[in-house]
Amino acid sequence: MASSIRTEGEAVGLAPPSGRRGEAAGWQDRPILLRLVSIALFAGLWEIAGHIPVSFAFPTFSDTIIAFFGLMADGSMPSAYLSTLQPLVLGVVLSAFIGVGLGTLCGLWRTGEWLAIPIFVVLQAAPVAAFIPMVTFVYGIGLTSKILAVMILALPVIVLNTYKAVRNVNESLLVMCRSFLGTRWQTVAKIILPDASPVIFAGLRLGVAAGFVGVVLAELLITPTGIGDLITFHRSRADYAEMYATIGSIIALSTLTLVFLQWVEVRIFRPEKRGA
Repeated sequence: MASSIRTEGEAVGLAPPSGRRGEAAGWQDRPILLRLVSIALFAGLWEIAGHIPVSFAFPTFSDTIIAFFGLMADGSMPSAYLSTLQPLVLGVVLSAFIGVGLGTLCGLWRTGEWLAIPIFVVLQAAPVAAFIPMVTFVYGIGLTSKILAVMILALPVIVLNTYKAVRNVNESLLVMCRSFLGTRWQTVAKIILPDASPVIFAGLRLGVAAGFVGVVLAELLITPTGIGDLITFHRSRADYAEMYATIGSIIALSTLTLVFLQWVEVRIFRPEKRGA
């Protein structure tokens, strides 16, 4: 009887945690809903902070949204993005080709690793904004300087991720290739690059994120054009809703771009995470 009572008590005691786990699992199965709730909570807190107000220069969320649609309607924001996306796309594409090539070379060639990798480690750790005036002094205030500003931020990330991916290829795959008398080029093309591709693509995604930072810094520090010009212009006129709308738009664009690249990465390079 005592044993029966104890067993029943244990069953009662274990029931609530099981229910809590089921509830938590239910929320985890709806990640899109959780993200929408997070966005709504952020917008609500922003609206409240704007009504308090926390600062005279801090608009409400609703005013910022209205300003965003106003900038879209008068064409100033689309034209600004046409100017901003040109150095961004060119800089990221050049960084991708050069970065993957250099990273692969450094991963395969020990001398290249000793010569090049310390430079990119220093570039990644250095305050990159300090290099932009130097780039402007050498190349002027044109498109070339902005492309280089994007590359200074994006290239080290891509090179270092590619180098690490190539250096940490599964050793058993290399042994298998050698056992089948695979040539050096076959080892690189059929073993090393396919096995390293998930990490290489992750480095490209991080490089795109760094490229967004680089292009905004370039347009704020080199010459006010594109999105940087919109931010500077509306700040000088104290049009804070328009200024926050411009800043929020570039953050939203970079976030959507990275989410899309992450989706591509999971679908193509990481099939084991598709159900996660």
